Amino acid sequence: MAPILGIWASAQTAAATVGDYESIATFTTTGSAQGVTFSSIPQTYTHLQLRCFVRDQASAPNPDYLLAQINGVTTAQYSNHSLYGNGSSVTSDAFNISAYGFCGPLAYVSGAYSSANVYSPVIIDILDYTNTNKFKTLRGLGGFDSNGSGTVGLFSGSWRSTSAITSIYISTANNLEVAGSVYALYGIKG
Repeated sequence: MAPILGIWASAQTAAATVGDYESIATFTTTGSAQGVTFSSIPQTYTHLQLRCFVRDQASAPNPDYLLAQINGVTTAQYSNHSLYGNGSSVTSDAFNISAYGFCGPLAYVSGAYSSANVYSPVIIDILDYTNTNKFKTLRGLGGFDSNGSGTVGLFSGSWRSTSAITSIYISTANNLEVAGSVYALYGIKG
């Protein structure tokens, strides 16, 4: 067994039961990546979960963040809420970022401005992704420590469509993940 983002994975082959997580696909960057697309997502799960371990090349003093694009939609169908803190203050936001054609931020991630080799662990849940009777909700939890400073936050995004989710593009806002960043997609049984 090996730990994957704090969760133990096992090679057991037991049949899936309600609440089980099944690996769909994993991508590890080997150079400067420009996002990852998970396409042809199986429609056999109740929910999806993205587990990310990301570092960006951003050099700005503010943290970079993860964005998602659903089914290639770049029109006015996304909105976001966020609550995040840095150890001395807490901030909340609610805004429609549809002008950018992405859902997010879904988590803040470390970059060149933070301590060397610090990657951000991020979990993003995508709820009821096949349900064609409701809009889709994404919720993210993530952040980073930078040797006494950093940011952690809870984020939610909405894709205002009743279509089933068949593909997800995820990237940092700068589109420059460093080598060793990991994006793993899991399906969650009912």
